[in-house]
Amino acid sequence: MRKILMAGVAFAALSAASAQAADLAARPYTKAPIAPAVVGYNWSGFYAGVMGGYGWSDRVSVGGVTTSSSDLRGGFGGGQIGYNWQAPGSQWVWGLEVDAAASDIKYSETGFIGIFPASLEDKVRSFGSVTGRIGFATGPALFYAKGGYAWADNRISLTVLGLNYTESKVLSGWTVGGGVEYMFAPNWSIKGEYMYADYGSSTYLTGVVVGGVDLGATTHTVKGGINYHF
Repeated sequence: MRKILMAGVAFAALSAASAQAADLAARPYTKAPIAPAVVGYNWSGFYAGVMGGYGWSDRVSVGGVTTSSSDLRGGFGGGQIGYNWQAPGSQWVWGLEVDAAASDIKYSETGFIGIFPASLEDKVRSFGSVTGRIGFATGPALFYAKGGYAWADNRISLTVLGLNYTESKVLSGWTVGGGVEYMFAPNWSIKGEYMYADYGSSTYLTGVVVGGVDLGATTHTVKGGINYHF
């Protein structure tokens, strides 16, 4: 009888332990929350901004005489609009940009036409470009190269014996360069850029000077700017 009682107690204890183990196994397992992914920079979208800088010329030919590069120089200011596209997960950025600026890039000189004293001024009154852009983004910085079509409104003024003759032409050419842009705040970036432009050449003052005056300029510009990204 004692053996039967002890066996019953052991069986009851074993059943209770099994039930407790089953309860422990049935408890749900909760995973730790997943940390949110770090949001990266993406340059896709439209932007617009302002810019300004300084320009100078490689060469200006006046009546067959080439002036020094320091003669044609001055400041400018304007703006730009553009669009960037960057594929998700890619560091390459493609874009299109249009810019234009009012300019005070000019030179002037005095001399003689025959025996008559004369003064001549050549001034790039405005210029602009339509360029394609390719860049490589590293965090908030974008390093890029660009190139395409360029134009310039060039005016030449000649004064002889108190009489003034002015002629303006819009010249077309090409431009190439590059720079770096930095996203310093949400939707805002600053940039620094260098561009080289060749506007070709043209003949001015054919009705005043025998053979006219040939002007051909290649210019360098450095600029800073700020953009708002929509």
